[in-house]
Amino acid sequence: MAITLDAVVRTDLGRGASRRLRREERIPAIIVAPGQETVSITLDEKKLIVAALKDEFYSETVTINLDGSAIAVKPVAMQRHPVTSRIIHVDFMRV
Repeated sequence: MAITLDAVVRTDLGRGASRRLRREERIPAIIVAPGQETVSITLDEKKLIVAALKDEFYSETVTINLDGSAIAVKPVAMQRHPVTSRIIHVDFMRV
């Protein structure tokens, strides 16, 4: 079963902007690829938690719907809050 997440491009960057997103239950993330520009995105926190609990989240490709285009990625790193274990940030790499 393929995992699909909807994302929105993020224009405001920095610590304050990321904190505002987390208060709105959105998770900041990036998509990196060799030779391409890094894309900053936001994901819905609840949908990301459900997807991250699945076994295939780290072993298979994840599809991110970004502005009408589907991007195949693999999660590389997921940062969590040290006390609450809440997801703080996710790094994806294009496949």
